[in-house]
This record gives sequence, C-alpha cells and structure tokens, in this order.
Amino acid sequence: MSKPCSEHSLNNHAPLTWHEHRKVFLIALPMMVSNIAAPLLGLVDTAIIGHLPEAIYLSAVATGAMVISFLYLLAIFLRMSTTGLMAQAFGAKSLVNQRTVLLQAASLAAVLGVLMIMLQPVVVWVMQTLVAMEGEFQRLATAYVQIRIFGAPTALLNLVVLGVLLGRQQAGKAMFLVIFTNVVNVIGTVILVLILDYHVYGAAISTLIAEWATCFLGLYWLQSAFKLRWSMFQRLRPQQFVPLFKMNRDIFVRSLLLHACIATMTIGGSYLGADIIAANAVLMQFLILISLGLDGIAYAVEALVGEAKGARKPQQVQRWLRACLFWSGLFAVLYSLVFWLFGEQIIGLITNIESLRETAQTYLPWLIVLPLVAHWSYFYDGVFIGLTASRAMRNTMAFAALAVFFPLTISTYWLGNHGLWLALSAFLLARGVAQWWWLKKSPVYVDGAEDDNCKMSRE
Repeated sequence: MSKPCSEHSLNNHAPLTWHEHRKVFLIALPMMVSNIAAPLLGLVDTAIIGHLPEAIYLSAVATGAMVISFLYLLAIFLRMSTTGLMAQAFGAKSLVNQRTVLLQAASLAAVLGVLMIMLQPVVVWVMQTLVAMEGEFQRLATAYVQIRIFGAPTALLNLVVLGVLLGRQQAGKAMFLVIFTNVVNVIGTVILVLILDYHVYGAAISTLIAEWATCFLGLYWLQSAFKLRWSMFQRLRPQQFVPLFKMNRDIFVRSLLLHACIATMTIGGSYLGADIIAANAVLMQFLILISLGLDGIAYAVEALVGEAKGARKPQQVQRWLRACLFWSGLFAVLYSLVFWLFGEQIIGLITNIESLRETAQTYLPWLIVLPLVAHWSYFYDGVFIGLTASRAMRNTMAFAALAVFFPLTISTYWLGNHGLWLALSAFLLARGVAQWWWLKKSPVYVDGAEDDNCKMSRE
C-alpha cells in the first residue's frame, strides 16, 4: 500500500537543519572568496601596467579590456543556462542528460567564440568609432583587442565549465578556476610586461594565456568526469539545441535590459556634471561590494533549487528557497548596517578628494537602503535560473526596466542625481516584486517537480 504523500516528502514548515544551511554555504562561500580574489588580483595586474613610464599604456589596456569584457558579458547567458540545466540533470542523477547539457553548451560556446574572432574587424571599427582615440593610443588599443579576441572561444568555454561545476555543486573547483585564471594572468604580466617590456602586447598575451590555460584545466576535469569523446559531438542534432537556444535568448535579452539601465545611470550622470559622474563612480563600488555576498547566495540558489527540481522534490525546492532567502536577507541587513556605520569611511578609502567625498556622501543614504531592496532580485534570479524559467526572467526584467526604471528616470529628472538613484532603487525592487508575483502565480515551476508517488496518491 502506498504511503501518503506527506510521508514521501519533507515537511516544508519544519525548521531548517544545520545540514541544509551548511550545504548553502558549501556553494556560496567558495564563490564569495573567488568574487573577492579576482578583483584583487585584477588590481595587481592594473597596477603593473599603471607603473609603466607612459600613461598611454594603461589607457590602451583599459579601453581594450573594456571592449573585450563587454563582449564576454553579453555571453553570460552561457554560464546561467548551463548551471540551471546541469543542476536539474544532476538532481535527476542522469549522467546522460548532464553530458548532453555539457556537449550542447560547449558546442554553442565554441561556435560563438569563433564568430567573435571572425567579427574582429567590426569590433575594432565600433571601438574606434565610439571611443575618442587617435595616433599611438588607437594603435595600442586596437592591438590589444586583436590579440585578446583570439581567447574568445576559450573564454566562452570557461563560462560553460563554470556553469557545469556550479550545477554539479563543485563550487570549490569553480573557485579554483577563477583564482587560477587571475594568478596565471598576474604571473604572465610580470614576466611579459615588467621583465620583457612588451607593455600592452604583454598584457594582452598574458591574459590570453590565462584564458587558454584555464580552459584546458577545466575541460580536463570535465573529460575525467564525463569520459567525453569527439564522436559524442558528432551525434548532436540541430533540433536538440532548440530548448538551449530559447533559454539563452531569453537570458540575453534580460542581460541587455539590465546593462541598458546601468548604462543609463552613467549617461544620466554625465548631464549633471563631472562631480556627479565621479561621485556615482565611487558609489557604484558599493554595488560591487554588495554583489560579493549576494552573488554567492544566488549561485547556491541556482544549484540547490535546480537539483531539487530535477530530483522531483517540490518540498525540498521550497526548503531551499527558505534557507537561501534567509541568508540573502541577513546579508542585506548586514550590508545596510555596514554602509550606515562606515559608509563615509568606505568613501574615504576610495577617494581622498574632499569635494568628491562630500558629493558622494550626499547620496550615501540611497546606498544604505539599496541592499534591502536589491537582494530580492539577486535571490530570485538564482531561483529562476535553477527552475530554468528563462522567459519569466526576461519578462519580469522587461517590466521593471520599461515600466519602472526608464519612466522614473525621465519623470524624476528634476530631482537630479537623487532621481537617478530613486529610479535604480525602484527598478531593483520592482524586479524582485515582479519575480515573487510570477512565482506565486505559476507554482507549476516548483510544484510540478513533485514525485510520482504523490501524484498517484491523489488519484
């Protein structure tokens, strides 16, 4: 005789266990460490270039790196979609499905990477058109991009590898890869720039080497885990890519809308004067600090919710939502307290220009409130990726951007920079509310994962 449904599932209302909290942090903590380590190592890399005798070298590297980073940022959907799909296959304990996710995502990454190389002349033309450059500055920045672009296939494959590792809850290896990339880059920069004096060329080549080395290491790990063979790629059929294409398309649109809102903050500030631009640049560093913690929790949400959905355990999905939301909310409160108590000191660490510090402090209250309204969108992004609800991610982002952010940016222009920060805060809050509302109205994404025993017991 079949047991009642409640006996097959965890009690969603029972207190969360230490094991559940520990599992969240086994994923979140390594990613927090890598989030902190990567910028610090990048700062070392920048400092090396910045100590060369000519400022033009740093300008060229910064400009070229910005262009390449923007290209790779547009492809961030590869990491997100791979994590969600892999987590569900991992939860279902299907090695075949996990291998299929990897093969499809890796194939797409390689094709997009080669396409970026082929479009190199277009990328260079756009950079030279949009950025005011001439003479030696233009030549060096162009050379940097032309070298770095040959790392596109490996950089995109690294996104896939990261997604696979996170989906399989191997956050320790994911952390190692992020740090490994930056360490190799720093070592290469020291040798090629400081010792061999290749300045901009050395900086580009060292990063290229780091991307290829990381890719080889990551693929070696995956080859060991999945026993990959070239014939597996040859058996893939175009129709198999349709679900992946749809998910990546939705996340791509979502990312474009997000970056359009962030870019509008910069563009809007430029009309308010140089002091506002500089002050907002300082305050944006607070957002980076926020992401160090909240991104780690979001990664945990993606992996754990996806695993539970793949395992057809709706009660466990709900419990992971409770556990991760607790930590997301706690981090948000802690951030707000830190910014309230030490916000002025943090601004002082970023800049020692008195007028700039005073301007930034004027808008500091927005940053004190921001973690409390922003953490919902970080959290629910992780939920939606774990549930592979990409269309909902796209639609809720479109609502927050088109119905809230841009109208508020225009209608509150008379408030100056306060209007911009009001629009950004409302946008982040609107995203969280829209995502919560959609999840509440579409429980099939969670409850549809329930096990067959529960379904049969009701029939």
